[in-house]
Amino acid sequence: MFGDLMGMMGKIKETQKKIEETKKRLDTVMVSEESNDQLLQLTMTANRELKEIKIDDALLEDKEQLEDYLVLHMNKLIEKATKVNEAELGAVAKEGMPDIPGMDMFK
Repeated sequence: MFGDLMGMMGKIKETQKKIEETKKRLDTVMVSEESNDQLLQLTMTANRELKEIKIDDALLEDKEQLEDYLVLHMNKLIEKATKVNEAELGAVAKEGMPDIPGMDMFK
């Protein structure tokens, strides 16, 4: 019984390490969003850290349009980055789950 428990604890620690490694790797995974007219381009990491904003000069002439573009496309970008983040971390967590009877919700 204790051997099984120790084995599970070891697997959990290994999974925690893999999750931390995945989080670091997600700092290098870039996700982009661009307006249909290509006047605004945004890039962020899969850990949702904004890296770059490119704004065409045409948007600088209309403050309200620029604000609308930023809100719309930032929300789309955050959604994309969140999906990548959750998929990657979820896969690592699922892989490392010990086989506990009755706890097969991740399978």
